[in-house]
Amino acid sequence: MPSRIGIVGYRGYSGAELARILSRHSGVEAVLLDHREDAGGGPAIRNQTPPARLPCTADAVRSAGIGLVFLATPPEVSMELAAVMLDAGCRVVDLSGAFRLRTPENYTAWYKEPHTQPALLAEAAYGLPEFCRERIPAARLVANPGCYPTAANLAIRPLLEAGVIDRAAGIVCDAKSGVSGAGRKPTLKTSFCEVTENFSAYSILQHRHVPEVLQISGLEESEFSFTAQLLPLDRGILETIYFRTAGGASAEDLLQIYEKRYANEPFLRIFQAGHVPDLRGVARTNFCDLGVTLDAKTGRAVVVSAIDNLVKGAAGQAVQNMNLMLGYPETEGLL
Repeated sequence: MPSRIGIVGYRGYSGAELARILSRHSGVEAVLLDHREDAGGGPAIRNQTPPARLPCTADAVRSAGIGLVFLATPPEVSMELAAVMLDAGCRVVDLSGAFRLRTPENYTAWYKEPHTQPALLAEAAYGLPEFCRERIPAARLVANPGCYPTAANLAIRPLLEAGVIDRAAGIVCDAKSGVSGAGRKPTLKTSFCEVTENFSAYSILQHRHVPEVLQISGLEESEFSFTAQLLPLDRGILETIYFRTAGGASAEDLLQIYEKRYANEPFLRIFQAGHVPDLRGVARTNFCDLGVTLDAKTGRAVVVSAIDNLVKGAAGQAVQNMNLMLGYPETEGLL
């Protein structure tokens, strides 16, 4: 029998993407859980057989035999519901930022709100499988990474581990995202007339995803400059990451580091020297594509990292984590 998996927040972009991915997963049955604004409305899911729907309550998930719940909800809602679902015997994969950082103080500093579940924050496993795989299978609560940090850490951490980045010179991450990264709730900034034929930067040096990059990469805040920018596209993230190499590393050295580190990773694709990825190549996939360009005379290097913000940056990575938690092949439903 397939495992029953709940989705809260299925009317949002990431929640609907979860339902789409799970519809082709051989081992699970998705159940839509109505919470607040979901109640009474039809699911934002097209071109597939509608999954079952239940109220998002402890009694309902227990009665339905739901073993794991995805929370595609804002952080404050995730804090509330994670405790309820765990108490009901469900495991949880949370797609918000509620449980990604390690201390309530760090959460408050970046999210400007108090953390109401510090014990769960301490328990949560960070769900970037390529670097945190050992904790995920046994975890009750997995914090799915943010989209920007996923692309950044997959690009930066192997090179930092190998010692080929001149950290004193700093790292600059110029990150661009499609509008779906802002969520489905309408705002003036993400409205059609503001976005179309436009390109803008936001949250300069203060984006709440920065501490995730620091946490996983090991960088200090003074070594990392991050700017998020809004593309007039529906989906995709492309990050152009600038740094200086240390120890005379060549482009081939950088590529060999990636190829060795990601040799057994199914969702990392490394481009040949001088070739870089684009958004079309990763759209609606769980891949992260990496490409390197290096000027040997000056030691200036650029890595381009591309993902789909709704898949590897959200729902796809969440299913990747679910597969690890429930013992399915990591690629099930994703390839």
